[in-house]
Amino acid sequence: MTPRSTEVSDVIVVGGGAAGLGLAHRLTETGAATVTVIEPPDGPLRPAERTWCYWGEGADGLDEVVGASWSRLRLHGADGRPVTVDPAPFSYRMVRSTDFERLIHGRLARSDGGRLLRATVGSVKGVPGGAEVRCTLPGGWSLTLRARRVFDSRPLRALPPARTQLLQHFRGWFVRTGSARFDPAVADLMDFRVPQPAHGLAFGYVLPLTPDRALVEYTEFSRDVLSTEAYESALGHYCRDVLGLGALTVERAEQGVIPMTDARFPRRVGAAVFRIGAAGGATRPATGYTFAAMQRQSRAVAAALRDGHGTVLPAPHGRRALAMDAILLRALDTGRIDGPDFFTGLFRRVPAERLLRFLDGATSLREEWGIGLRTPVRPMLRTAAELPFLPRRSRRTARNGDDHR
Repeated sequence: MTPRSTEVSDVIVVGGGAAGLGLAHRLTETGAATVTVIEPPDGPLRPAERTWCYWGEGADGLDEVVGASWSRLRLHGADGRPVTVDPAPFSYRMVRSTDFERLIHGRLARSDGGRLLRATVGSVKGVPGGAEVRCTLPGGWSLTLRARRVFDSRPLRALPPARTQLLQHFRGWFVRTGSARFDPAVADLMDFRVPQPAHGLAFGYVLPLTPDRALVEYTEFSRDVLSTEAYESALGHYCRDVLGLGALTVERAEQGVIPMTDARFPRRVGAAVFRIGAAGGATRPATGYTFAAMQRQSRAVAAALRDGHGTVLPAPHGRRALAMDAILLRALDTGRIDGPDFFTGLFRRVPAERLLRFLDGATSLREEWGIGLRTPVRPMLRTAAELPFLPRRSRRTARNGDDHR
């Protein structure tokens, strides 16, 4: 088709997921730049509805799209004993992707500098004075856009080389039970009362929405994903034999894969091209949580542009956090530590508020030292000693666009 003329804005955001829309919202909110967000048109390239979870403190500008929140967190050890904690001042929060999109799309439409474009991106490259995005509109017309900066949130074609490469993979059911079976105030983050795989670990995950409705998941940390039939079988066992839910209706299912790796993710891939979201390393390697780091990055970029400091894209996680995660991933992968015992021990021995700050990279060196002493010290030290000598290797890509953590 005949190409259309080039269009210009200060910033182009490629991809309208949690990272892209979050950044566009912060930029237009502060008036830091004019923004064009390019999202895939309706069709196979557009991701299915999914949920994102994070822990937050106070108001964060997303209150109207938080579909549910929990003031208490629970973990069940492999021995069946529960650990229930109060993470105050934090609460665990869930956001549905459709609600988030509706909110940010509305704010972009009402802003002076925001624009949403439905198109399929073909290429992103640097040009003198900025960057250029070539895309195809739904009608087949080609369009070229230019901007001083481009932030690209599309999943990588291949993961960078790493010393350890696990996958967090899961399938979840939104269930409705015949009677009240859930406590809407308590979220079950890890329930190890499920059969453990030969390699890695497995757990149940329950987010109650009402006394008779919840998101129930089966999750594994391992090297390879399962078949849909295997996930369904594990979920059926968990709902029936562990939770004792009785008769239930599955209203909707979701499935995803999140890389858990100590790979190095470049955030800058050109003079004016930046990677954000999971593609830029926003996923916390040892937990799979991504949403909160994306929003922190978005606020930092918007503030830097507003204050005239140029493009500042801070690392989503600090060096100490990434180093500790690399040790934990390797220890889990080699089997030197028992996964269920490790996570259960942390919940039992570390105050919940401090543990959540640690997982967000907001603890001091002294606090991290104290947490480290509550882990299996010898296998962790052995793993730390060998890591610098291990080669980094590539593996096949695991798409992470369906993550909800």
